[in-house]
Amino acid sequence: MWKASLANVRQAHRLGAGSRSIWKGSALAVPTVGRIIRPANTSTILRRSYHEDVVYGYRVPKEFEYPDYSPEQLRNRQQQAALVCLVNAYRTTGHRATDLDPLGIQKRQAIPELDPARYGLTDSDQIFDIDGILAVKAEDGSTKLSVAEIHQALTDLYCGHVAFEFEHIPDTAEKRWFADHVESTSASYKLDADKKRRFYELLARSEAFDNFMQKKFGQVKRYGLEGAESAIVALDELFSLCNHSGIAEAVVGMPHRGRLNILVDLLKYSPRALFHKLHGNAEFPSDLPASGDVISHIASSPKLNYGCSSDLHVTMLHNPSHLEAVNPVVAGYGRAKQMYLFDKNTDPGCALGDRLIGIQIHGDAAFTGQGVIMETLGLSNLPHFSLGGTVHIIINNQIGYTTPATNARSTLYTSDIAKLVNAPVIHVNGDYPEEVARAMRVAFEYRKMFRKDVIIDLITFRRWGHNELDEPSFTQPHMYKIIRARESVPKQYERRMQEEGIVTKDNASETRSAFTKYLDEELSASKDYVPQADHLKGKWAGLTMATEAVTTLDTGVPVETLREVGEKSVSVDPAFHVHSRLTKHHIQPRLKRLQDGPSVDWATAEALAFGTLLKEGFNIRLCGQDVGRGTFSQRHAMFVCQDTENVYIPLNSIGGPQGKLEVANSNLSELAVLGFEYGVSIQSPNILPIWEAQFGDFNNTAQVIIDTYISSGETKWLRQSGLVMLLPHGYDGAGPEHSSSRIERFLQLCNTPLDMAAEFSQTQNPNMHVAIPTTPAQIFHLLRRQMQRNYRKPLVVAGPKTLLRLSAATSPLEDMAPGTSFKPVLSDSLADDPTKVKRVVFVSGKLYYDLAKAYTERKDEVASQIAIVRVEEVCPFPRLELTREMLRFPSATEFTWCQEETMNAGVYTFVQPRLQSILPKGAVLKYIGREPLAAPVTGISSVYKAEQAQIVNDALGGM
Repeated sequence: MWKASLANVRQAHRLGAGSRSIWKGSALAVPTVGRIIRPANTSTILRRSYHEDVVYGYRVPKEFEYPDYSPEQLRNRQQQAALVCLVNAYRTTGHRATDLDPLGIQKRQAIPELDPARYGLTDSDQIFDIDGILAVKAEDGSTKLSVAEIHQALTDLYCGHVAFEFEHIPDTAEKRWFADHVESTSASYKLDADKKRRFYELLARSEAFDNFMQKKFGQVKRYGLEGAESAIVALDELFSLCNHSGIAEAVVGMPHRGRLNILVDLLKYSPRALFHKLHGNAEFPSDLPASGDVISHIASSPKLNYGCSSDLHVTMLHNPSHLEAVNPVVAGYGRAKQMYLFDKNTDPGCALGDRLIGIQIHGDAAFTGQGVIMETLGLSNLPHFSLGGTVHIIINNQIGYTTPATNARSTLYTSDIAKLVNAPVIHVNGDYPEEVARAMRVAFEYRKMFRKDVIIDLITFRRWGHNELDEPSFTQPHMYKIIRARESVPKQYERRMQEEGIVTKDNASETRSAFTKYLDEELSASKDYVPQADHLKGKWAGLTMATEAVTTLDTGVPVETLREVGEKSVSVDPAFHVHSRLTKHHIQPRLKRLQDGPSVDWATAEALAFGTLLKEGFNIRLCGQDVGRGTFSQRHAMFVCQDTENVYIPLNSIGGPQGKLEVANSNLSELAVLGFEYGVSIQSPNILPIWEAQFGDFNNTAQVIIDTYISSGETKWLRQSGLVMLLPHGYDGAGPEHSSSRIERFLQLCNTPLDMAAEFSQTQNPNMHVAIPTTPAQIFHLLRRQMQRNYRKPLVVAGPKTLLRLSAATSPLEDMAPGTSFKPVLSDSLADDPTKVKRVVFVSGKLYYDLAKAYTERKDEVASQIAIVRVEEVCPFPRLELTREMLRFPSATEFTWCQEETMNAGVYTFVQPRLQSILPKGAVLKYIGREPLAAPVTGISSVYKAEQAQIVNDALGGM
């Protein structure tokens, strides 16, 4: 017989303690014998020194140590090569011979590589020394085992009800740790009676809950946990491990399947509140402006304790029906929470994952089918996005809606996509709750050691169809014949517990009946239940719901402060060698403009907004592709030393108490990154989160996040977000893509009413604010206004491209001084005499400068008959400001909306009915712009130029 032991692992530590080996440089480097020490994020092996200095928000997991083989172990491995091959075969392919399917449909495969005879090991009684080969020991504590004992140990370890995939991990030390941990702990893993009783009660209550729901709410699609009840054991074990390890925060994202079971049984969600909702009532107080959501999207945020001195705060976030869309939101929320814990923690040794853990629960079909999975996994090891390891639990029902696995994926396992980030995968048969708990313990220890993502593939079944009203045998008759004939997971475990004497038949009956009675009492009490608001608490206390009129805020800053911040934004130590072109074309011009005037450009105004907010104590997270430099090489919020590649962010050294700017250059993702930033935004109102698209139309790959979170999160869940989306926009001959930010789509999502009665329009504050600023001062005030308000709203900015360096698009510092603010409408400044104006041209964006240039060139022809009015904020629609502006032109009879976008794009369809309602009686708003087109704009340069010239001529001609 054999037994597992850590003794040989400890022995290897002692033998290797005399030397030290650090793997650096080439991935092909071979370590010397001794300790292997390297960062937990293996990708750092190939990373340049870029960002390796101290940069705010740049967090990497702490280094780990693990012993290399001792000289004696290496000799033993060389002498026992056949045995090494057998062990490696089990570690690599043992998972394919494992009993994982609770339905028995997927049969174990015969794997020739697992036969000892394949390697010449034909004598079952032959004794081998397994030191350095297999981390188990004989009954007497020695490392001498027979072939038969070794074969049995390997079969028990790698071909039982739990299977491990870890040999795809490129890091040798990481693989060795995983194998040693599995082999040295599995046999000694024992559960005491209390733990087993706890698991039984969880399973029994979950089944009782589903039975109760079926009886009382039989026509409700509740997406119960039946068939996958072991998931609740997995979570309970994970929460317990977190609590006992000193983790203070757990952030959870999960879809609809089993959500209600977990909320009610584990996360302390009130059954009374649930039943109140199921009776057709709102989950919020009636006086709050919220539309609510369905029961499968409900959230909870309790404090749990498993007998520890401090609590574990678990936050399950709201989710939409779009499968897996919650994943990056959880990651962003957790990252923001973790940075908050870092900032207030006085322990300099606090590392990623020490105090917070991310937990993602997935469906099997969605995990392999939804691209957001790949994108979110791609963020997991990046220094500005990592949580220090997320535990993923795939509730694998072996079917997606009605689609079997053979049609749902091209891979052997649904979890194979996780190999993208070299995450280990632990498959486990959901019929065995104790094995599920063991699998979770291995996953937790791996995450604790390496601070990387790990996958639990919990293979279960779905007792009903996609929902309880579905008939699954229409499409899976064989599967559901088996399911309907078999015993439930809770009943199976109950029987085992009775056989072990852990629970009696009376205990089991009492557990179920007591919980059912409790649910009955809660159902009766739900008739008088009055929901309570759960928003605007903690860090959000002091903010308010934005139900009143949009007010004008003084967001100006003293000019001397602006100059100081502006100078600091480009100040570097002389020893830090900035690229010479940046010195000549960025740093020196900015300093000159700040001192000599007459005005500053867009990038400078943005830096002034950032710097002044930092001085006021706010943090800023600037995220997106190439945001540090800027798509158009305009920003340069970070400098890279030309000698060392160290990074310096000048705005983090303004001086005195200040917030921090995190410059998070992202990977080439929009969906996951935007979801991540939304998660950041709902965690704290004291962070200004900014996502900048490389080009404005890149937001279209993140449409799910925009639709289900950014535009509607507050309406559905009362969760405010101050996220800013900077979307470079403007037609400049770039062709159909890279021109339009598709601003019309954002406006369609805005809830500004068409009914423009004055008494109503002045009190509405829509779900999102959409702006198209045309001056640096305007973007300065927009960004500052975002944090100065006593509420948070998403802000969509159709930002400039050509205006970034246009000499006409600059602002004096006085436009950002005290007493100034953002102006939703910029008055006409071209007409000499407003009383003689016959035509008023309304416009947004960079087209204004084309019109203004032509206006100046045609001054004699145009005279004062035309006024050009800029609408800088489209939503909320500036009705009052536009009404006042039109009073300046008493002789005007023509009113036009002019845009460079096509008629079916841009802002025309949004402003037309609203602007029409405030025109003088009898006046009709005329459209000037491109004709409707399926593409945003032509890709033929000659046609583009002709169309652009025609727009200008139509706007200014015919007087």
